[in-house]
Amino acid sequence: MLSFSIFIIAFIMDGILSNFLPFLPEDLSYFTPLLTLTSILLVYPLYRKKEKNYFITIIILGMLYDLFYTNLLFLNAILFFICGLVVKFFYKNFGYSFIKIIFITILIITIYESLTAFIILIFNLVPISLFRLVYKIAHSLLLNVIFALSSYCLIKALPKKYKKISIN
Repeated sequence: MLSFSIFIIAFIMDGILSNFLPFLPEDLSYFTPLLTLTSILLVYPLYRKKEKNYFITIIILGMLYDLFYTNLLFLNAILFFICGLVVKFFYKNFGYSFIKIIFITILIITIYESLTAFIILIFNLVPISLFRLVYKIAHSLLLNVIFALSSYCLIKALPKKYKKISIN
């Protein structure tokens, strides 16, 4: 239940923040939200024994993200799945700690934005350059790292009985 709460809070905050912060290509806020993406890495430890459910959940979350925020059906579902695979690999090989949360948040945002830019470049949807990609990544990091670290601290502070996942 905790994982769904994190997903719902991040999903709603993405919508609220994106309405109030500037989102023009040359005028991005340093608080550009990708909180739903960040929540993918936060909840993985809660799905320790149920990885199949984890991937199903993030694919559904990606489709909802597409439906509500981007109107590019299946794009974010695929990108969230790829990011979920990276998160799984990272946690299996390196573990879960305060510093590693910062690193994986930066890594996931960079991978997500790079893959999105690559797809935009392939289909020639909008003009994109390396400068724009770096600019967008740099402006997405601050808020998302703060969200990841604060959520990590909250999850760590909760009693173990709330950290168990109950998906049937």
